[in-house]
Amino acid sequence: MGDELQRHVIHGRSPSDRSIDDAEKGICDSTTELVVPSPFVYLGQNGSRGFDPHLSPVSPIHEGITPLSSVPELSLSRPTASPLNSNVKVIEVVVKKPNPPKPMISKWILVDLWFNTYRKFFTLVTLLNMTGIILAALGRFPYAENHLGALVLGNLLCAILFRNELFLRVLYFIFIYGLRSWAPLSIKYAATSILQHVGGIHSGCALSGAAWLLYKVVDIIRYRAVQHPAVVASGIITNVFIIISVLSAFPWVRNTYHNVFEKQHRFIGWLGLATTWVFVVMGNVYDIKTGEWSTNANTLISTQELWFAVFMTVFVLIPWVTLRQVPVEVEIPSPKVAILRFQRGMQQGLLGRISRTSIMEYHAFGIISEGRASPHHYMICGVQGDFTRALVANPPKTVWTRELKFAGVGNASAMFRRGIRVCTGTGIGAALSTCIQSPNWFLIWIGSDQERTFGPTIAGLIHDNIPPDRMILWDSKKRGGRPDTMELLKDTWKAFGAEVIFITSNMQGNDEMMQGCRAAGLHAFGTLWDF
Repeated sequence: MGDELQRHVIHGRSPSDRSIDDAEKGICDSTTELVVPSPFVYLGQNGSRGFDPHLSPVSPIHEGITPLSSVPELSLSRPTASPLNSNVKVIEVVVKKPNPPKPMISKWILVDLWFNTYRKFFTLVTLLNMTGIILAALGRFPYAENHLGALVLGNLLCAILFRNELFLRVLYFIFIYGLRSWAPLSIKYAATSILQHVGGIHSGCALSGAAWLLYKVVDIIRYRAVQHPAVVASGIITNVFIIISVLSAFPWVRNTYHNVFEKQHRFIGWLGLATTWVFVVMGNVYDIKTGEWSTNANTLISTQELWFAVFMTVFVLIPWVTLRQVPVEVEIPSPKVAILRFQRGMQQGLLGRISRTSIMEYHAFGIISEGRASPHHYMICGVQGDFTRALVANPPKTVWTRELKFAGVGNASAMFRRGIRVCTGTGIGAALSTCIQSPNWFLIWIGSDQERTFGPTIAGLIHDNIPPDRMILWDSKKRGGRPDTMELLKDTWKAFGAEVIFITSNMQGNDEMMQGCRAAGLHAFGTLWDF
């Protein structure tokens, strides 16, 4: 069945780890400790606008303040040191600051966000195929009676295509360069939503292909008197493999037993592909009218089923042909994060899969690069599961990766004139390239103790490439908690003249921002977990 489902867990965590990784802990606390001295007071849009550099020993950007007149700023005060006795201890008072109450979101917005384009694609594809199966069972679908194998393989081919790196890169290329110069924003929003949610087609076609295969095997068993036993056996075996591969990708399996999903979905899917070949060839060369095996090669070559199987095999193999073992330098700025540095630069909006072994589980991470001409690109791996913990505990010298990278929704940012990239914690790994490579994108990064957690490499990439008037770096540890994110987004949207917002966050942060943006009429695209 091809590769594992592309998880737009673009920080590299598995779908079961949906909440917060170590680098994001403290961002989503319901209450946060404020230490006095050095309180920071959020004033909002109507508060004080001025910034006094004498109040702080570091730059406004290090303090999380961006000098834009319409962006909410912070006012800070510092206690004066007593010159009389330098040995006097300062008593620190811990104050609990609750987060502001969440705004009420209408049920219509919640339903609209739930029934997104992914689920619409899945529902449409599944309903069309289920209708076809019902019509075939009633004898009102002549094509299905003669080409059941083509319906099986056609669906499985589509499922593989919409998870194939090359096909998706071509799809992104067509949409971006075909629309960005002339299309109105409504069309660009629709195109971006389609690109982000094509996984719904993948899931719908995979499930439908398994349903058609089950129908075909039942049909063969019904007429087993005229079928060769080998054809019946190969059909049953193929059916078992394909159904196991599909069931292993169901959310509750994938989320609870992720390693089981990784292995079964790939390896049993490959066995299903191999037995599909056997089933297709045997089913086409056995003539049920004469009860004999046909030796006419033209008969086999001319069948639709054979060519569907050929293209399925080709698209499964393409990503693996580009598999390479490459050198990597691992920087450990803190126990929470590993920064991986690879050779060669990359365009923005791409993600890569890496593994310590050649064919076992692969993990997807966003790619940071200053551009194609850059000598390096980076991945930020927040400590979450066994794989990322091992990167910190035992840094590798080489890793396996596919040289053909796949496009994430951030790649669609090239369609828009101006936009905002907001992220939390390790989400900076998927967001940073867009803001580095394009002067028309504004970065908002909310994290906890960012400079210490992510180290000088990431800090250098940010400050060397993004000017202060194009970013807000919010350190929730220094700030005493999260900002009013929607206030930041609304003010930045207006001041920067943004057309779209791309969000990369954990599930809680993503849901809050998506709901707030929808309620405020801001066009936003959030992190997607395959369902």
